[in-house]
Amino acid sequence: MKLEQASRQLEALGNPTRLQIYRTLVRAGHSGLAVGGLQERIGIAASTLSHHLKRLVDTGLVTQERQATTLICRAHYPAMHALIGYLADECCADAEDVVAESTVG
Repeated sequence: MKLEQASRQLEALGNPTRLQIYRTLVRAGHSGLAVGGLQERIGIAASTLSHHLKRLVDTGLVTQERQATTLICRAHYPAMHALIGYLADECCADAEDVVAESTVG
């Protein structure tokens, strides 16, 4: 994952409504939720939901699939895992330097 992509995804999740939508879809599992069901759970207007979903879809965090007349939204778990991995990949990578600096002084 590149810095720019991670930045866009984190920016999208930085909005409280989008974060709530995303967490709701993550909780729904691989079957996802129909837009109507998602709207009921979140309690926002359809146009507002559509706006926020577009942003999540554009960043790759959410996928949508049409099943007849129903639009199913799903958290895109590979993107979620990639973002979490990007944030954690270098965890404590410089820890020895920090420990060495704090023991020298």
